[in-house]
Amino acid sequence: MDNRYNRHNRRKYSLKVHIVPVIKYRKQLLKGSISDDVKQKIFDIANTRGYEIIAMETDKDHIHFLISYDTTDRVCDIVKIVKQETTYYLWQKYGSFLSKQYWKKRILWSVGYFACSIGEVSAAIIKSILRVRANG
Repeated sequence: MDNRYNRHNRRKYSLKVHIVPVIKYRKQLLKGSISDDVKQKIFDIANTRGYEIIAMETDKDHIHFLISYDTTDRVCDIVKIVKQETTYYLWQKYGSFLSKQYWKKRILWSVGYFACSIGEVSAAIIKSILRVRANG
């Protein structure tokens, strides 16, 4: 059986996207426990919503994740959910620290994001790039 494709309700598909949201004002906040917590929260969101996180790494001011999703989901909705839920969670946990960074509103992410759909060959390449970033 070919495991490269998902099958569900008369659909056969393989949808993967590389998403990069950026911290507002490029503040270097994704370090230590905040980095670990944002990754765990994204894994929790993925498990709850039926996404699969294939690879994920944080840099100081942004996070990369490669995600597999269903045909009924839209990339913009995935990004919106991830940004909203991680912002709420991190403000609950690190409110006193974040209020010193953002004094006006409870924000964390910049408005935009990068997204790039990928094919099967690209998935291995992106996973290796994220591994190199994590180790380098």
